[in-house]
Amino acid sequence: MNSTSTIGEQNLNEFRELIEQRSGIRFDSSRERFFSTRIRDHVQAKGLAGPAELMPILLSSNVEYEALLQRMLTHETSFFRYPSAFKALKMRVLPEVYTKKLWAKPRKLRIWSAGCSTGEEPYSISIAVAESPSFATGWETEILATDVSRQAIARASQAVYSPRAVASMTAQQIESCFTPVAGQYQVKPAIRSKVSFVVMNLVQCLYLGRMDCIFCMNVLIYFSDEKREQLIRCFYDCLEPGGYLMLGHSDSLGNAPTKFERIVFDDFMLYRKPGGETAPCNSRSQA
Repeated sequence: MNSTSTIGEQNLNEFRELIEQRSGIRFDSSRERFFSTRIRDHVQAKGLAGPAELMPILLSSNVEYEALLQRMLTHETSFFRYPSAFKALKMRVLPEVYTKKLWAKPRKLRIWSAGCSTGEEPYSISIAVAESPSFATGWETEILATDVSRQAIARASQAVYSPRAVASMTAQQIESCFTPVAGQYQVKPAIRSKVSFVVMNLVQCLYLGRMDCIFCMNVLIYFSDEKREQLIRCFYDCLEPGGYLMLGHSDSLGNAPTKFERIVFDDFMLYRKPGGETAPCNSRSQA
């Protein structure tokens, strides 16, 4: 369709502003080719003559807007995609939570997967907790998984994954945590039962109760500096004293006015909210 082969800058800016206003996600100049290509593909898929016809549709229908947003978001992920983060969870975070809450009644472990995509991350967290003997009995484990994409949440709730998604897992893990289903793998109920999925826009971050740990892996890069700082403050407020924030290698705290302590565990950087008890671990703090 020749009319959509090139989309003017004014049209692109209008789409950028709409997406950032509603979702907080910012497609800057570094991703202009990706952004314009996805807009063009969406215009063609809708059978429209040009991008000017798309905007009124988006403004009049949340369903249509979410369909465009879904095309813009990439959900390429897998189980235990960031091994160093899960090693830090199992060897640093969970032992500290166990020590701190051993005598609490009830004993609760709460973890938030913010930007959970199609569910591989929160299910990986659930598996990591299940593999930690200290949490085998006597603990209430709650893993909250949120994402802005309704389609991603719907797929996550089905908990069915391709062999590629579980490729980094051992045969023993796959056997104990999944049920084979027509050439794919479905997460077993014991792992699924710990995870709750909710559609949530991180720009409208709400207080969700105290968390022991928050995963937000390679999500902050999609937000403006202002929105990023707001979200980091929200995470800080939601964490228990001594709780941990896990960020991806592409993310950073930037200039957010928080008092997170930076702690290196092996080659992974954790961000710890001051307070609570700590356990001696193989790590070092950074001022």
